[in-house]
Amino acid sequence: MPKVAIIGTTTWGVTLGVVLAGRKMEVGLWARTEQEAAELRNDRYHSSALSGVIFPSALSVTSSLTEALAGAKAVILAVPSQSMRQNINAVAEYLDGSMLIVSAAKGMELGSNKRLSQVIADEINPDFWSNICVLSGPNLSQEILHDLPAVAVVAAQDEAVARKAQRLLNTPNLCLYTNTDVIGVELGGALKNIIALGAGIADGLGYGDNAKAALITRGLTEIAALGVALGANPLTFSGLSGLGDLIATCSSQLSRNHYVGEELTKGRSLEEIIRSMSGVAEGLSTTIVAHNLARQLGVEMPITEKIHQVLYHGLSPRQAALELMEAKAGHELVGRRWQLFSLFKR
Repeated sequence: MPKVAIIGTTTWGVTLGVVLAGRKMEVGLWARTEQEAAELRNDRYHSSALSGVIFPSALSVTSSLTEALAGAKAVILAVPSQSMRQNINAVAEYLDGSMLIVSAAKGMELGSNKRLSQVIADEINPDFWSNICVLSGPNLSQEILHDLPAVAVVAAQDEAVARKAQRLLNTPNLCLYTNTDVIGVELGGALKNIIALGAGIADGLGYGDNAKAALITRGLTEIAALGVALGANPLTFSGLSGLGDLIATCSSQLSRNHYVGEELTKGRSLEEIIRSMSGVAEGLSTTIVAHNLARQLGVEMPITEKIHQVLYHGLSPRQAALELMEAKAGHELVGRRWQLFSLFKR
């Protein structure tokens, strides 16, 4: 049976490992330390992240990259965005021309302002760039682990590579579509976390479904605006990694980013909220990257701007909401440098 290596014992990494091993695929899950690997091997479940979900027998856990990657048809990197460079650098020597390299993380790198597929490309042999894929979509781990149906999209610049990843990773309850717009798929998955922070704030303030629907809709326009400025196809953002992931993350209590936004309305500091969490809310770092890129490119992103002020400049969530509502509204499809609707005339 084919083998897949998964780098990272994050909630999403373990979820993918359990799901893929459940379809009788051999999975090598790599843990950072032998202590962590031994605990997972002995317990056969990830108690802190996945509420006692039992590991299938086809899922092996190791702290050896050699062991995890030996014979693998694909390596899936399910690590926090800020450790992607470190992890792919460690994996790079084990890659070959036939191994798929799948980014399952949804974030952007601080400092460089790069998408994670770009970070991967920086650290591997250019001959392997065509094997880079990104996996994204409305994929809440807890639902997938309980065999609820879910859909995702795997994107690669070469459609044949995307289809190869689709055939390998598709499962009965996780249906994969393909796309060749790597930029759009990747940005949709990363930028929606910013809007999910805002959705948590809206829910925490008790603003109701009308306000949240407006936030999601205007947020999607911001995502598409920045995406187009960076070279994405605007239609991608109406798909699974755009609208689909945005709805799931903004609507679900399972979302870490929604949780952070909601907790901010209770007067808790960001530092306190982060300390109370077992996983990473990727929207916190993505907000900084998107804020930087919007300013560099001259793209208007008012929701992102307000979220940035709340997170890092002391603006209260309620005041941020008031300022967004008080902002001068023009035609909903017009914005400086958006270039989304080139045929639209004022």
